[in-house]
Amino acid sequence: MSEPVVTCVVAEDETLLREALVEQLRRAWPTLRIVAECEDGASALEAIAEQRPGVAFLDIRMPGLTGLEVAAAAAESSPQTQIVFVTAYDQHAIDAFERGAVDYLLKPVLPERLAATVQRVQGRLGEGRDEALAALLAKLSPVLPRAATAPEPLTWLTASAGRETRLILVDEVAYFRADHKYTTVVTADGEALLRTSIRELLARLDPAVFKQVHRSTVVNMKAVAGVTRDDAGRGVLRLRGRPETLTVSAPFMALFRPA
Repeated sequence: MSEPVVTCVVAEDETLLREALVEQLRRAWPTLRIVAECEDGASALEAIAEQRPGVAFLDIRMPGLTGLEVAAAAAESSPQTQIVFVTAYDQHAIDAFERGAVDYLLKPVLPERLAATVQRVQGRLGEGRDEALAALLAKLSPVLPRAATAPEPLTWLTASAGRETRLILVDEVAYFRADHKYTTVVTADGEALLRTSIRELLARLDPAVFKQVHRSTVVNMKAVAGVTRDDAGRGVLRLRGRPETLTVSAPFMALFRPA
């Protein structure tokens, strides 16, 4: 009898590390089918919701949504997905994971450690998430730093509007929208263009204020007047000072649950 095929999502923002982990997984678990390789938390969350994989390997520190936030939000859209966190040395996280019996891999990933993790995950497939994991994520997410060398959040931006260069206070931004390799900045006064990708921008925004609501949209929560959910599970954000509404894709609605 052939071994059932298990699907997998891998999320790691550093290309070389992601490719190395994928290659190690193919050796350690030959029948595993990797259905998505993601470079940020938003694409990982959407991939998990769409693919509903048996397992997801999530880097803790990624631009925008962290691996912890992805795991917490994905519990609603894919509760059967087993989660393995991948982290550089962070004793605070490791201590918490070990107390909560959560699977994690330490960078650089050692073959013997990966083999042991694969064996544990295989034994739990189909069991669903443990309530202890949800409690651990809720406790750990607010206190785990995003990066050991994270720069101070941006306070102002230089953006183009036609031939004019504008200086825009970040607090005045209603939302950012991905525009190919660039990013559109939307304020109460209009729009301007940043010559940087939304992924690069996310690493410099205050995560307590700016939330990703879609792979291509990041909103200033101070500009949100209200949020409703439609019959398909998507959210609709009403904004202060802007006539349009913003769509929150269904996987991201879990981020708007009341605390």
